Amino acid sequence: MKKETAAIVDRTAPAHLNDHNLVQIEVVPGVLYEKRPAKRPDGTVAEGLYNAWITLDNQKQYNSYTTDMVKGVIMAFNNASCARDVSAVVFTGAGDKAFCTGGNTKEYAEYYAGNPQEYRQYMRLFNDMVSAILGCDKPVICRVNGMRIGGGQEIGMAADFSVSQDLAKFGQAGPKHGSAPIGGATDFLPVMIGCEQAMVSGSLCEPWSAHKAYRTGIIMDVVPALKVDGKFVPNPLVITDRYVDEFGRIVHGESKTGAELAAGKELLKKGEIDLSLLDAKVEEICAKILMTFPDCFTKTIQELRKPKLNAWNANKENSRDWLGLNMMTEARTGFRAFNEGPKDEREIDFVALRQALAKGAPWTDELIESLIPKKAG
Repeated sequence: MKKETAAIVDRTAPAHLNDHNLVQIEVVPGVLYEKRPAKRPDGTVAEGLYNAWITLDNQKQYNSYTTDMVKGVIMAFNNASCARDVSAVVFTGAGDKAFCTGGNTKEYAEYYAGNPQEYRQYMRLFNDMVSAILGCDKPVICRVNGMRIGGGQEIGMAADFSVSQDLAKFGQAGPKHGSAPIGGATDFLPVMIGCEQAMVSGSLCEPWSAHKAYRTGIIMDVVPALKVDGKFVPNPLVITDRYVDEFGRIVHGESKTGAELAAGKELLKKGEIDLSLLDAKVEEICAKILMTFPDCFTKTIQELRKPKLNAWNANKENSRDWLGLNMMTEARTGFRAFNEGPKDEREIDFVALRQALAKGAPWTDELIESLIPKKAG
């Protein structure tokens, strides 16, 4: 009987396990990878099981990703996907200001602007990052600790679940800064929230509150993060009570105006940011995932990802080509304006550009320089 038991143990725990990682994860500045103990719904630790936390850590630049950071994210998701002891992946940013604001504008302006062949290669890496999220064998939870804007919104929407602190803002920025949100937003938004609201979010570049993101279906849940006098209060800058106005419009999540907005700003100054409720909600989701059949859960999310995945795969290559060529014209101008312009004036003169193009002006260095706002002195 003892020999038979020993044989069973040997069959269930092979002496050698193959390594299925393409590469071993390396330490990349700006990307943190750690495994945290998985917990049951009652809070007890499930020994030997973990949740992989992948954190963008470039806080001085609002967790925007550099080329090297993109490589780090790809490696991190590959390793989490292959880790036998990982139940779920938490994708987040460091600090409380931003999850991610997209690609690093300084690098875009100083290296990629005017170099379409280089940016096209960079976009290969970006596409692989989005695909790594969409193809992860483990469920991916986006922990939205702050702004999720531009490319940050796109990689966040590639996740399976998103939960946000309610001071965060969501949205696209491309048409304001020289790009188009074709790194996932134009693929994911129509699937997630419908064509009309996708048009609003993708093209007009007006940030949405976390409450509006929840209302429209971009995120699964939202929790307070502002603590005033030791108590959590909802975002004081937006309407957090759901109701319908006199025109039949749902106003939940819309910005306050006038005296209410001024009072909200004062309350915001008095409080402090506490992300403990966000962490608790993330742990709650991870615990629910833990209490399922792993293969059945994986197959389920693979099927539910298909609308996003099919749209993404249909468009990512021609999007990459267009984005590369765009670095000779509007992206070259917009990213330089954001990087070089005064702090409160980082957009070009859009009317002047349209007037010049209406007269048939070519994209010359002189045209670009005339559009970029200049710092005083």
